Amino acid sequence: MHQIAGWWDGFELWVAGLPFIPQFAVVLVGMVPVSFAIAYALDRILRAVMRMLDRRHAPTNPGAHDDLPAAGVETRETVQSGAH
Repeated sequence: MHQIAGWWDGFELWVAGLPFIPQFAVVLVGMVPVSFAIAYALDRILRAVMRMLDRRHAPTNPGAHDDLPAAGVETRETVQSGAH
């Protein structure tokens, strides 16, 4: 662990010693892919969590009556206008 910390400290000092434009380029090249990877992972994790919390995708109760509407769901009868 000390070797990794020592390498990282040396890398930070090297980047800090660069002029602004090369420093910006090094940070940009390193941070853009890392940021996209983090955003992609968070998107997948949150999508899975939201899918688990969504009632439409919730597993049905095997003992429940399939012909009865779910609790809290309103049913509406179809009314025809009679116009031809």
